[in-house]
Amino acid sequence: MKLKQLFTDDSAVSPVIGVILMVAITVILAAVIGTFVLNLGGSVSETSPQASFGFDFSANNVTITHETGDSIEAARLDTKGLSSESGADWAGAYSDSIGAGDSIELSNGGAWAGETIRVVWTSENEETSATLSKTTAPN
Repeated sequence: MKLKQLFTDDSAVSPVIGVILMVAITVILAAVIGTFVLNLGGSVSETSPQASFGFDFSANNVTITHETGDSIEAARLDTKGLSSESGADWAGAYSDSIGAGDSIELSNGGAWAGETIRVVWTSENEETSATLSKTTAPN
């Protein structure tokens, strides 16, 4: 028996590695194509921004200030929970984006007591939304 020839003979290795590589490439291609066909990749890339807002109540007004975090496109922000249902017109106050230090003032036309106000971000395709900040007005 030629023991040295047994350890140096690798004639069957090449076809096995070739088949394994072809199967791996096929599985990866199927996963990528399936992701795009089912639109699973579209919503992954659009995550909500991280930002904090401060609320300052006085008489009939509330000032909402972007304190820290990501800059946010003004058209993507909305304010919910106002009894007047007017909301904050972030896009009207700021043409491009909201950054730290930017603020908007809202008037309720009455007392804010007990009102819950939320700053809501909506994705560009309007499929997802997230509440970035929420507060309840003091009584």
